[in-house]
Amino acid sequence: MFKINIAEKSGKTYHLESEGKDIIDKSLHDKIEGTDVSNELAGYEFEITGASDSSGFTSMENVEGTGLKKLLLTYGKGMHKRSRREGKKPVSNFKPKGLRMRKTVRGKVISPAIVQINLKILKEGNKKLSEIFPEQNQPKPEPEWKKAKAEVKAEE
Repeated sequence: MFKINIAEKSGKTYHLESEGKDIIDKSLHDKIEGTDVSNELAGYEFEITGASDSSGFTSMENVEGTGLKKLLLTYGKGMHKRSRREGKKPVSNFKPKGLRMRKTVRGKVISPAIVQINLKILKEGNKKLSEIFPEQNQPKPEPEWKKAKAEVKAEE
């Protein structure tokens, strides 16, 4: 069972869970048909942009196979640490200089150990994703504390 995230160009992401037996043995940046993911997505074409396993290890495109491997990484995909001298102070546009760490990553081939797969739309189908996933297209309800705050402000 895979958790699949489908990203539109607008930035909206749709989530679904699928068996996706046709996705196994594909690798990162491969093109897949929408019917490989779900029958509702007929006509769509996707690109696999990323994946991660149950332990949170990300798939890297420069690691062959399906297994785990330790790589020496700089700041970016799979490594988001700060050096000790930077401290905990928030810095905008942060990228530590010279920091490299050995981190565990997974190979680029999709295997049953993968839990989450990220997809990008290359070709749209007949139905829009907002019609296929109507429950995910709803705006989030306003929290209770915000409603209460607005009522107090209106009384003043």
